[in-house]
Amino acid sequence: MGAMKTLHIVGFKNSGKTTLISRWVRLVKELGLTVAVLKHHGHYSPLEMPQADTDTMQFFNHHADVSVVAGAGAVQLLMNHQPDFSRMKDIATLDHPDVLLIEGYKEECGDKVVLLRNEEDWVALQSISDVQLTVGHIALDKSIQHFQSRTAKELDRWFIDWVKEDDDEAI
Repeated sequence: MGAMKTLHIVGFKNSGKTTLISRWVRLVKELGLTVAVLKHHGHYSPLEMPQADTDTMQFFNHHADVSVVAGAGAVQLLMNHQPDFSRMKDIATLDHPDVLLIEGYKEECGDKVVLLRNEEDWVALQSISDVQLTVGHIALDKSIQHFQSRTAKELDRWFIDWVKEDDDEAI
């Protein structure tokens, strides 16, 4: 496929980001490609952690900088600090996926799909750079491709075209 394609899906809480990314992960896999997802937990509540009695959590709770467990075909990584965006991308792309889908990190550079619930969302998000597509009730910027409906068929067709597009600027 060439260079890794990177796409941010941004929007406010309950705008459909996770649902859309989950569907697009499935589409990437159906295309025979590899995919990684990096999510920005934009809420101020703590992340859900594994059970406290696991070895990994004991190491983490005793302030190991990094606690990693591998087994049964999966890896779990816990860090006692939050790396910057660049480092998070490095971690998410350790296996060199064909596609990296990023939920959030709207201020960072990269192609973006913006999910809008209403006009107020666009007012708050219109300064975002690299917007490739907006999805929501009304088209507020005629220079950006827009889908009013969240119809899966239309969005999926756009995404597949984006993935297959030969883009020398892919990150």
